[in-house]
Amino acid sequence: MSAAMNWTQDVITLICLLFLELPQIEMASGKVLEETYLKWVQYKEDCVKMIENEPLSQVGLFCNRTFDRYACWPDAPAGSVVNISCPFYLPWYEKVSHGVVLRRCGTDGLWERDDSGQVWRNMTQCEEEKEVTSQELWFKQMMVSFRTLYTVGYSLSLFTLTTALIILLGFRKLHCTRNYIHVNLFLSLILRAVSVIIKDTMLERHWGREIMKQTDVKEMLSHQAAIGCRIAQVMMQYCILANHYWFFGEAIYLYSVLIASVFIDSTKYLPYICLGWGTPLLFVVPWAVMKLYKENKECWAFNENMNYWWIIRFPILFASIINFLIFMKILKVILSKLRANNQSEYADYKLRLAKATLTLIPLFGIHEIVFIFATDEQTTGILRYIKVFFTLTLNSFQGLLVAVLYCYANKEVRTELKRKLRSWRIEAEITCCGQ
Repeated sequence: MSAAMNWTQDVITLICLLFLELPQIEMASGKVLEETYLKWVQYKEDCVKMIENEPLSQVGLFCNRTFDRYACWPDAPAGSVVNISCPFYLPWYEKVSHGVVLRRCGTDGLWERDDSGQVWRNMTQCEEEKEVTSQELWFKQMMVSFRTLYTVGYSLSLFTLTTALIILLGFRKLHCTRNYIHVNLFLSLILRAVSVIIKDTMLERHWGREIMKQTDVKEMLSHQAAIGCRIAQVMMQYCILANHYWFFGEAIYLYSVLIASVFIDSTKYLPYICLGWGTPLLFVVPWAVMKLYKENKECWAFNENMNYWWIIRFPILFASIINFLIFMKILKVILSKLRANNQSEYADYKLRLAKATLTLIPLFGIHEIVFIFATDEQTTGILRYIKVFFTLTLNSFQGLLVAVLYCYANKEVRTELKRKLRSWRIEAEITCCGQ
């Protein structure tokens, strides 16, 4: 077979086999692509062994055994129709396992060709059903909507958090331990947003490259090609953990100020730095090592062994539970103080309690507790969609809420901004009048 013919068949095979199934879920495409390709390689090797080891037919004319990069064909008597089972490497093989692919051997002992000059082959029984059910279409549209939603959320959070960070660092009178902790929380939310956006970009770049020949697939599935998206995956996990532990730091600080300094002295700043930025390293590094040596596949976006995933999940679970307990304790303190000070103003008392509650929820990341015990292995169907929707929405817009509540709507910050604007206006007037 000529080199040009080989190249053409490569393109047809790769396009047919690797991309009919994959576009449905972008994140799953890499896993399906890699498994399909590896199975195809195994199928090809088995066929080559058969071609080399099976004895030749001794009866009359026959068409030679061959591998056409789709199926493995044995010797066939002249004038016969050959059918073999659908190849096992097809991603949808379970649906077509009873089907067959056909070829005709001509009376001249050559495989019959179609009008275009290609060897004729009927593989309709092995093709995936082209009809997309309404449920599959709805699922695909929903996943696209989810991605758009959290991309918008993270983008808005990124802008508002960056501005809030500049404000808190730019005004000297706002410098204090409480605001330093806010600054680090803002920074962790910024890094989380950036890491998620970069991770999505790297995955899309890794799996969205154009395939023109078989070596492109090998290159795509190589460890060297996946280094970028693996680094992005590790950085994202670190940023998410750091974000949770700065929520933890906020909870501990407030508890220390309002109740007792039993965790970390509220006047010291360094322990919070170690907690927020150092603790995640204790879990992300072992997780990355386990992925490297035990599950070193594609972009590390999947967790075949969930025990390894618990290296990341456990510290998040621990921090979220402690935050929730601190949240309830602080609410109890606020409740008792409001009762003592607002005996005759019940409506105002309820309003202030509700305001305190709603203000603390985004600061402590309390929303995480809602689905924290509904793990990915346990949630299926509509519950899984609900969990994904709320988790992505709350996580992506959380930075916006925190920036508004603890910077733009903060009385101390607003007073300092007004004072600074008034000072700038007076300086401008003096400069103008002096000229």
